[in-house]
Order: sequence, then C-alpha cells, then structure tokens
Amino acid sequence: MAITERRGRQGADVVPGPGAHAMTARRPVEYVWGIARMAIGWIFLWAFLDKLFGLGFATPGNKAWINGGSPTTGFLKGTAENALGGFFSSLAGQGWADWLFMIGLAGIGTALILGAGIRVAAISGGLLLMLMWAAELPLTTNPFLDEHVIYMVVIAGLALANAGDTLGIGRWWGGTALVQRFPILK
Repeated sequence: MAITERRGRQGADVVPGPGAHAMTARRPVEYVWGIARMAIGWIFLWAFLDKLFGLGFATPGNKAWINGGSPTTGFLKGTAENALGGFFSSLAGQGWADWLFMIGLAGIGTALILGAGIRVAAISGGLLLMLMWAAELPLTTNPFLDEHVIYMVVIAGLALANAGDTLGIGRWWGGTALVQRFPILK
C-alpha cells in the first residue's frame, strides 16, 4: 500500500491510517513550539509563585505578597533613574498595579503551560513585557534589544503556530462552543 502525504491543517503531515480515517502526525517543530510554550509559561508562573510566597529566589520570604510585600515595588522603584522612571516608579506599590501584575503573571503562565488561551496570553504577555522593557530604557547592555523583546516575539510565534495544540489542551479548547463563538480565546 503506498502512503502519500499531503498538507493538512496548519501544515501537519496527514498520513492515511489503517482505516477510513486519516491521522494527523506531529512534526518535530510542533514539539519544539509546545516545549517552548511550556518553558515560557513556567517563567511567568514561577515569577508569580516566587512573588506570592517569597520562595527566596527573586523575592525573600519577608517581602512575599502574602506577607504584605508589594510585587511591583522592587522592579519599579529600581527604574527611577531611567528615561521613563518617573512614571513607572510612581506605580510601584500601588494596590491595583500589584493585583494586575500578579493576575497577569498567573494567567499568562497558566495559559501557556496548559496550551489554552494562547492568543489572550500572547496579547497580555506582550503588553506586560513591553511595559517592563520600556521601564528599563535606556538599556545598559544593548541599544534596544533585551530578553523582554525576545519573549514578546516568541509568545507571538506561539500564538501564530497554535502551539497549544501539541503537548497541551489547545485542540480540545479550540473546539469548545465558547472558543468557537469567541476565537480570540483560542
């Protein structure tokens, strides 16, 4: 029996199986995107957990959010001397800023790890990363490029590649009535 390949949805190889149904085979690049998605998701989720509980990596226990610390104060107060430092340092310690920041970290990290809501995670994560990049201007090691910009590009690529479909629940999530009605939630 000759096996022919054709390009299926999202460029995956469609390989005829032993029945009437075709099976979509995963390509190595899809696994790379899936692993990259989970890795970047872990970066966001870890930042949330460390700031929430003060696990001693970036946040000491006595400055944990559950102990009354502010998750935005350390980073934003450190921007006072930067080009936009006046604006960003004025946000440090504001309750609404702390809540938005922590909800953002938790939501972006969870969405990326699970593979559902990647589009919303890419938009909100890109915005958060852009603000963090802007707070550090001028950059000390490069005129314009740092890890925040790289993460923005990769997160956009994750959304465009439907990276939640491999090693995640994105395919199932995309088939739900809610996502069918509101595709931005994919």
